[in-house]
Amino acid sequence: MTAYILRRFLHLIPTFLGATFLAFLVIQLAPGDFITRLELDPSYDRAQIENFRRLFGLDQPFTVQYAKWLSGFMKGYLGLSLSYQTDVWHVLKPRILNSMVLVISSIVFIYVVSIPIGIYSALRQYSWGDRFWTSFAFFGLAVPNFFFALLMLYFALWLKDTFGHEIFPIGGMRSLYIDGVDFFQAPKWRQWLDVMWHAVLPVIVAGTAGTAGLTRVMRTQMLETKMQDFVRTARAKGLAERVVIYKHILRNAVIPIIASIGFLLPELFGGAGFVEVVMAWPGLTPLILDAIFSIDVYILMGSISISVVLLMIGNLLSDLLLAWVDPRIRYS
Repeated sequence: MTAYILRRFLHLIPTFLGATFLAFLVIQLAPGDFITRLELDPSYDRAQIENFRRLFGLDQPFTVQYAKWLSGFMKGYLGLSLSYQTDVWHVLKPRILNSMVLVISSIVFIYVVSIPIGIYSALRQYSWGDRFWTSFAFFGLAVPNFFFALLMLYFALWLKDTFGHEIFPIGGMRSLYIDGVDFFQAPKWRQWLDVMWHAVLPVIVAGTAGTAGLTRVMRTQMLETKMQDFVRTARAKGLAERVVIYKHILRNAVIPIIASIGFLLPELFGGAGFVEVVMAWPGLTPLILDAIFSIDVYILMGSISISVVLLMIGNLLSDLLLAWVDPRIRYS
């Protein structure tokens, strides 16, 4: 197993280098740079602008810039933000944590909801419950995240008008005051509850499409697996139906679900991005949009590199889980 993990880890190195180099090249192909805006302002001294170019390394070939960025990345330094005039990591860290609250909560929501529903639908095929959850899956896959987010905001407003007080927050990540006290002066557990209260609607929006998709996959895999010969053999041996379902059918049907973990993290980051913008959640995506408009190269590269690392971690995690569930993989 150790050799398998080492082999998979070594495969990630060229993936990271190729992805970040291509991203850096695409960013450099965009016309102009951060300093271009200053050149259009006649109040800025030309010598000062050139000093800015040298300070941020924008006067060097993109290959040299990439090599310097990569060298800094290996040391844990993501560069200096052109817009914020500070270390990129200091800008990214709170935004990443905010996005991770949304993403991790959405992952938990997706798996906790989709696997039981998929099992239920497969075991009660063509029942009214199966038809209802199948319709829900089609709805979840068809409705775009940004439109569903707008519906949830309307729903929150309707609840507030109906009951006279706020049932679910309308945008944002935290309240200004908790029980009459400034948010940051409240106890930590109370701050956490307030953040999770604000996350309820965004998590539902971000997780609905993933839940719908995994529900369909789980149902299909359960139906396909329970028709296999080894399931008939297990029943012929007189094993309890519960053992047949959860030990034989479910363990084999869940393999594609585990394989999807590798793509779920980056997909949720992309899908949660729309939710962050529409529902005013201060995550990574609004920061990336600001960096694109200002051509802040190092903020963009820091964001992309974090996304690539998450994708690689997700793929490695799914490979390890697959090797654990199916021993044939680690011996192949």
